[in-house]
Amino acid sequence: MSDTKTVHTVNARTLIKNNIRNYSMFIMLAIIMIIFGPLTKWMNFSGRNITNIFFQYSYVLILATGMVQCIIILGIDLSVGSVCAFVGALSGFIYNTGVGMPVTLLAALAMGFAVGAFQGWFIAYPKVPAFIVTLAGMMLFRGLTYIVTNVNPVSFEDEGYSYIATGTVDGDLLHIEEPGFFGHYPVAFIAAVIVLVFFWAAEFSSRKTKIANGFEVTPGALFITKLVVVSVLVLLFAERFAEYRGLPIVVVVLGITAGLFHFILNSTVLGRYIYAVGGNARSAKLSGINSEFITFIVFCIMGTLTGLAAVISTGYMNSALPQAGNLFELDAIAACYIGGVSASGGIGSVVGVIVGGLIMSAINNGMSLMNLGTHHQYVVKALILLFAVFYDVYTRRKSGLG
Repeated sequence: MSDTKTVHTVNARTLIKNNIRNYSMFIMLAIIMIIFGPLTKWMNFSGRNITNIFFQYSYVLILATGMVQCIIILGIDLSVGSVCAFVGALSGFIYNTGVGMPVTLLAALAMGFAVGAFQGWFIAYPKVPAFIVTLAGMMLFRGLTYIVTNVNPVSFEDEGYSYIATGTVDGDLLHIEEPGFFGHYPVAFIAAVIVLVFFWAAEFSSRKTKIANGFEVTPGALFITKLVVVSVLVLLFAERFAEYRGLPIVVVVLGITAGLFHFILNSTVLGRYIYAVGGNARSAKLSGINSEFITFIVFCIMGTLTGLAAVISTGYMNSALPQAGNLFELDAIAACYIGGVSASGGIGSVVGVIVGGLIMSAINNGMSLMNLGTHHQYVVKALILLFAVFYDVYTRRKSGLG
């Protein structure tokens, strides 16, 4: 008797059809970058500009990582902009006492968690609609920000606060003053290799497990192609970072955050429960899942990530502004819907919303390089958000899911 396992592969056409929205996001990002190329004299591909995109828009990607979980369970958080301003102001006061950045960061995360728990309790247990609770939170925390700051910016005693948002591992942590590696800073390449080793190991392990359990897997050629394409993209980003100032600290923070919640949503019981509650909260309840507690946990996560985003956005501005956080919620929500999150709940991924956020960032950055005003960016954001939700509703109705 042979012990050879039968490998069930998915037809390439079927694979593309089932993942067309995921593939289309990457294609859209590439097209946007290429379109803006000649319009910006290819400055949008420079190492300096790629690094600045992450400096300027990482807060959106972190907020989107939390927002995707809220939308998956059919919730939403409209308060993230105001909470960013509030936590940013309080963290500025804390930092100016001289406690240092690690303590300030932990305090900001704790404050964000407390806000998330406060709003999450109202949403999960009395079942007040998330829209109403977070709309109230938007006004509440904006007002509190004005009160605690007396409508004046909070300046920092030194530049230490801003390192998390605008510093680099090479220059600010390791104090590597000059590029060496063929005119490049080295840490980005080292980090890229480490990430790719873990990525390849995880992909091969997942494929082996699926084969052992008789699940369908992608054909070998497509599987290797996927690994090669992802590896090339990671190395290209590393080269762009290494060319300018080295690996940004905020990219490390973003990578850890996105990787952690990608793992939670795809490989843990909590992640399965989140998707189950979003797919059908009543059925999840009948199957023994405490849907109220899952909802509470999701908003605690959203609040904690809002605290992290507050530190990063405040650090980028190098001061805590009372009016900070304006329309942050729009950016995060748009990133989610562009990234494949369904308006009907139960569908969404961290990787998708990161790509969605990069699409929004690439558009904003391209228009800025073209010297187009903020008002143009608002128009484009609104149209993209409307189209993304329309596309979701249309495709679900066409497939008989809506």
